[in-house]
Parts: sequence; C-alpha cells; structure tokens
Amino acid sequence: MSENDGTQRSELRETLEKNSRRNKRWLLAGGGLLAAGALVAGGAAVGGAFSAPAGASAAGAEDELSITIAGSGESALQDAIREVAAEEGLEIEWVNFTDDWVLPNTALVDGEVDANAFQHVAFLSAFNTENDADLTPVLSTVITQWGIFSASVGSLDEIGDGARIAIPDDASNGGRALYILEAAGLLEIADDAGTYPTTDDVVENPRNLELLPIAATTIATQFDDPSLSAVVVGTSYFDPSQGIDKEDALFLDDSLAESSLPYVNTITTRADNVDNPAWDILADVYDDPRVAEALEEDSFGNSVLVDVPAETLQDKLAELEELARELQ
Repeated sequence: MSENDGTQRSELRETLEKNSRRNKRWLLAGGGLLAAGALVAGGAAVGGAFSAPAGASAAGAEDELSITIAGSGESALQDAIREVAAEEGLEIEWVNFTDDWVLPNTALVDGEVDANAFQHVAFLSAFNTENDADLTPVLSTVITQWGIFSASVGSLDEIGDGARIAIPDDASNGGRALYILEAAGLLEIADDAGTYPTTDDVVENPRNLELLPIAATTIATQFDDPSLSAVVVGTSYFDPSQGIDKEDALFLDDSLAESSLPYVNTITTRADNVDNPAWDILADVYDDPRVAEALEEDSFGNSVLVDVPAETLQDKLAELEELARELQ
C-alpha cells in the first residue's frame, strides 16, 4: 500500500521546497503535512475550566506554572526542554517509565502526572479504545522514521524463504510494520485492512516469511538475534552503543508522507486539562533551537520536531478510535 508512487509529490514536500524561513520543522495542517520550519516513541480536546495546573501555587499561578510529564527515559532532549521551559516561567518535572508503554498512560489517567510525552496518535487511539479513556493530544512533538534492519543480510533480496522477521506486538506499531514490509515488496496486505492490519490481513507472502510479534520496546535489543533475519522498528529505538542508524536500514518508510500523521508523537493530557496555559508555553519551548539540537544529539537525526495543530491531531485521533472500536 504505497502512499507515493514517485510521480505524485506529497503536499508536505511541495511546501517544504517553498519554505526557507526555518530549517527542519514541519506543520501538519488541514489534514496535510505543510512545511513550517525544525524536527519517538508514540485526541479530541474538550474545553474545560482551568484554574491552575497541578503543582502551581494558587497565588501567582500565571507566573509560576509547574507540570509533571511522564516520559520513557532520561535524555538530552528532556534536559533541554526543562531548561528552556524554566526560562519561560514553566517548571517541568519528568517522571520516566522505561520498558513499559502502558504506565505513562495509566499514570496520566490516575492523575499522577499532568501529561505524557512518549506516544504517537495511533498508539493513543488504541489505548483510549481499550481502556475507555479520554486522553487527548494538545501539542505535537516529534516523528521518527521506521525501517527494516538486519544483522545478517545486506539487502532485501537476501531475505530468504521462511525467514523470521520481528514486528511490534501492539496494534498501532504492528500495523505500521506490516505496511512497511508491504512497501518493501516482501508481502501484500488486504485492501480493506485499514490502519490496524494484523498478520491475518496478509494475503500474499511469497517468501513464506514468519512474522514474529514481540514488544516494540525490546525489538532493537534483539536486532542481532541469530534466529531473526530482520526486525522492523523505529530508527531512534537503537541504543547509541549499537552504532546503528538509518543508513544501516535495508528499507526506510516515508516519514514525510501524508500517511504519517498517525505516527506523530504528542504531548498528551486528560480531556479536563486541555486548557492548561502550560501547553502554550511548552509549544514555544519546542520551537527553541536548543531543543532541536538536543533532539539531534539524542536521535542522531532519526527523529525530527513537528508542529501540528492540536485540532488536526484530535480529528485524526477520533478517526482512529472509531477504526479501533470496529476491531473490538
């Protein structure tokens, strides 16, 4: 299911070439990707009254805002965001959950944190649907390119009959991996599979590939497992010590295609907290060049900052939640 056939350019690329005001930043607007200036992992906002964010003092709340954000691991990016936010009068405390992509959401639902920053819209839609939750994105953060990687073969042609390929076991990332394998020409997905295809939706598998669903958080660490011919994972998931980047991929997805909107990562909060003034400050923080530099340091260029209107993210979330409910 290729989104671009080489003859039709996405709105993202057309706008990117015309915009030279900023470097490496993208704006998704009107359902399409529009370039606006600098670039992990993985809602419908409902307005509500807001007095002061959690952690802010009642007196002088406008000047002394404080929020707690759940993340997935300490990083230079988190340090930069905290530093720049402090200059803008916003105190940020990061609470990191490693090796678990459910806890940052359950902590948010339970009110233990004010927001989280680790997931894309597709993953959020699956969580909301499965848990009857109302978490919603208020700000876009980054998008990460995904690809097919192998420690044993040097090209797609070398992936032999019956080869075992690891893909994520969650619906959103697993579906993304299957479409990447299709785009690479290794298999074919049913036309009516939708956003969340499973291995049951594979209608053509000429090499009899064995698709092995495992936790996305562990795929990069199993890259060199001799029983696997390849893995499908985000380019930023590899630890720097592994020395693997997008140049090592056998195949890369098109992270700037119109179809990539579900995979934009977000700052997510509860529906009753979408009017928190901290989000406007945080949006400015993500615009700071120091944040872009920290992301470059952390991801080696495998992730880029994105600026997507909250309404666009929320509309896509509602659409994906409807699809997810149909699969239940």
